[in-house]
Amino acid sequence: MGWIGEQIDSVKSMQFRQLFTQAISLGMIVTSALIIWKGLMCITGSESPVVVVLSGSMEPGFKRGDILFLHMSKEPIRAGEIVVFNVDGREIPIVHRVIKVHEREDTGEVDVLTKGDNNFGDDRLLYAQGQMWLQRHHIMGRAVGFLPYVGWVTIIMTEQPLIKYVLIGALGLLVITSKE
Repeated sequence: MGWIGEQIDSVKSMQFRQLFTQAISLGMIVTSALIIWKGLMCITGSESPVVVVLSGSMEPGFKRGDILFLHMSKEPIRAGEIVVFNVDGREIPIVHRVIKVHEREDTGEVDVLTKGDNNFGDDRLLYAQGQMWLQRHHIMGRAVGFLPYVGWVTIIMTEQPLIKYVLIGALGLLVITSKE
């Protein structure tokens, strides 16, 4: 019958109380992950403290599949820093380097222009139509560290959704059927 059949038989043979306890344990794991994520958001000041590089536009510095750790401080952004930003009308954040900084004399606000290290031109073609600069509200954070290749798990699960569902199902089954 195999491993899956044994796991299904194990779930069928569970008493309600044991099944309820396992479901609570699974809920605690999910809740703990959300609390950790929200805590990281508060500590780093970034709406997304961890992102995965999805393209080769920042090679050789960052490769596709690298995980970046972000931090957003009150200090002005300077040329040369690597930032992650959202563009109006696009869901996926972009990781690129700041190449120009424009400080407004009247307000002191800083606008930035970005470019991927592996791209020929600046990012104005990626920005919303008519937008020439990124403002602070577009910036999600500055890259402060990275883990190479670890983000490939996320990329594979995004590009192959079946793998994601099988993995989630197997992990859920493992938590429900584990005996203490």
